[in-house]
Amino acid sequence: MSEDSVSASPRSLADTADRPGDPPRHKDKEPAKRGSGAEASTPEPEKDAAARDAEPPRRDAEEHDGPVSEQDALRSLTGGSGRDDAERSEALRAGAIADEIARRLNADASGTRIGTLALFNADVSFGGGFHTGGGRSGGPRTGGMSVLAIDATDVADHTELFVAPEGYGEALDALRERRVLLLTAPPGSGREAVAVNLLGEALAMDGGGAGCHRLLRPAAVLEAGWEPPVKNSGYLAPLDDGPAVDDSFAASFLGGHTHGTAQWAAVVAALRASGCFLVLTGGHDLDVLAAGPGGDQVARHALAPVDPLAIVERRVLGHGGSPDAYADLHRLLERTGATTALREQPAARNAARLASVIRADGDVTATVAQLRDPSEQVRAWFNRYRAPDALAFALAAAVLEESGYLTVADAAVKLHAALVEPQTAPSDLRFGDRLGHEQQWIRLEVPDEGGFAPPRVRFRNSLLGQAILTYAWNLLDGRREAVLGWLRGLLTHRDLEVRARAAVAAGMLALTDPHYAVHRFLTTWAGSTSWPLRQAAATALGVAGSRPQTAEAVWQLLHQWASGDASAHQRRLAGTAANAVGGLLGRAAPHRAVAVLRSALDREDDWGTLPSVAWGGVHLIHQGQTAAVLEAYLNWSEPQNLSPMVVKSLSAFVFALSQPYEEPVIDAADDHDHARVPGVPVLLSELPRHQDRLAELWARALARRPVQESALEALHAWIDIYAGKCPGALDAIGALLVSVAGRPGRHNERLTWWLEKWARDREKPSAGAARLLRTLDRAR
Repeated sequence: MSEDSVSASPRSLADTADRPGDPPRHKDKEPAKRGSGAEASTPEPEKDAAARDAEPPRRDAEEHDGPVSEQDALRSLTGGSGRDDAERSEALRAGAIADEIARRLNADASGTRIGTLALFNADVSFGGGFHTGGGRSGGPRTGGMSVLAIDATDVADHTELFVAPEGYGEALDALRERRVLLLTAPPGSGREAVAVNLLGEALAMDGGGAGCHRLLRPAAVLEAGWEPPVKNSGYLAPLDDGPAVDDSFAASFLGGHTHGTAQWAAVVAALRASGCFLVLTGGHDLDVLAAGPGGDQVARHALAPVDPLAIVERRVLGHGGSPDAYADLHRLLERTGATTALREQPAARNAARLASVIRADGDVTATVAQLRDPSEQVRAWFNRYRAPDALAFALAAAVLEESGYLTVADAAVKLHAALVEPQTAPSDLRFGDRLGHEQQWIRLEVPDEGGFAPPRVRFRNSLLGQAILTYAWNLLDGRREAVLGWLRGLLTHRDLEVRARAAVAAGMLALTDPHYAVHRFLTTWAGSTSWPLRQAAATALGVAGSRPQTAEAVWQLLHQWASGDASAHQRRLAGTAANAVGGLLGRAAPHRAVAVLRSALDREDDWGTLPSVAWGGVHLIHQGQTAAVLEAYLNWSEPQNLSPMVVKSLSAFVFALSQPYEEPVIDAADDHDHARVPGVPVLLSELPRHQDRLAELWARALARRPVQESALEALHAWIDIYAGKCPGALDAIGALLVSVAGRPGRHNERLTWWLEKWARDREKPSAGAARLLRTLDRAR
């Protein structure tokens, strides 16, 4: 049925510009205002737009119960505001981050998947967690013993294939001179092996030979009158292979400047008189104590990390080894992924463990999988570290990984405050000082020499952050409320990237128990009057639905939200559903996405979901799903009348015509080969690919009010703003207009009138419009 054959009722199929008695196009008549019965083919968008912009935006119309009017919805869609721009920027950033995170979630880089099952597996053995080097004599003994000899087997294990760290000679000289050495390094660094070697060499140089002993109660050395139980021997005092520096030792060490100095002077004298040496090993806490009273009486040495590959080579090949043997070993390490495992976990403990498996001709691949298993690492870490400051930084890094250190630290301070009683919250938190000890799975990446950028917080294994969040959410029951409140606060952070990463983290939490997450926080956020919370809910659902086992439940939820009533809360839920399918979910299942968009849009006389659906369509197009979106708009507007669904569909289409493409703010793999030009609408840059669909939709949009005015504005912008940024675009627009002009009705007359008007504009004549006008003339 042609446009000319239909009567011109207010809601008819006919283009109101084609009625008998319309003014001829050569009369430069000023167009009537939108909604009047006058000429609709010659409105002047500039004047109407100016009048419309003078009116304050009325987005609050969407927030009341009951239907939103067509006029308010179209004003909200076309008026624009800074708030609209912020929403769009947030959505693009969140979508890019969610895309990257979802790929990590579905990766199986270490041969094991993160999940509640792995974290709750009580049969996994962690070999004492982060404790290392204890051997058969490593644990405290009952019966009141104060020392325990380190047996010959353990001594040989530490010394025969020992790889000396950098600065080892300086540490040995300091021990021999001062008799007491405080050796500090992270757990698992091989500090006990270094201590045993230092004690053995110092004793050998000093003529002693009574072996090495472990002090079971280190604080005893600071008691009055203490003397070494065994003369001519070395003493090892591990201070945090278990609890950190104990209270009694700290109290004695910090017992006042004069008192502490005198105590240590007495200890040094007793050791010297007995021909003994003492090495205290510990981490950050010991390092802090050593800077206090009495520290000037003892030697201090911070252990430099040893190359884990060198440890493997020494323990497997010994002190010899041919070039061919080294080459074979390196090939084995590369083939089994051991090299990657050692980069992620470079502690000496892990290198020694791997070497022992290789020497025993064991299953190296299985051992590597265990080393790289993030669930195992996380469970071991949480078993060891329970203090709020350690938990706070680990969780903040898990949520905000790849952010700057200061951003992560500020978030950790806020979480720390939520985890402790207000009166006990310390003001002097220094997370950076403890990173190398408590957070060995984190590295700070600094820019290359000459670059200027803040250090970035990254985990050594890309799956660790997700495992940390999963563990904390599922097992730290007393912390869940505080973590959720803290995460909720990050969603309104001033930094868009912080908000986006927090939303992605919420999606990771939802993966562990979607039903709980929907009822505990996602529905509340999705129906909130705060658009950052609604965006967060949409992003979280995209992440939560990225796995096959959770996807169906998420899609069902989105359809339910999209089909609600006309209350403000249900309308916001529908808008969130439309936003969600415009992201990661829609990219994976575009046809399901457009079905949700239709449910959200087709609400009889309620127009309140139009902006959200229009944005959802834009995001789907930017995700490479142009064909699916255009096909949906064609189907929904097929009646070609002025019914609400037709006008809504064409309004969403025209909105997409006007939205320039922006490159993702975070690099993400893109498996689509569509040529997108930053700053140019995708529907223009991809015009040759979809010309038939676009020509039909353009014809429908240009033929009827109230969409016509916005469509003409979009066409003008394509010609004068965007065509110059996209090679070949003006020729593609010419082919499009020839196709539209050749259809029944007054399309040719209308296009000719407007192209002439733009080409002859006195203030800004359009060369592009003049060229297109000549194209139309030649095509007649």
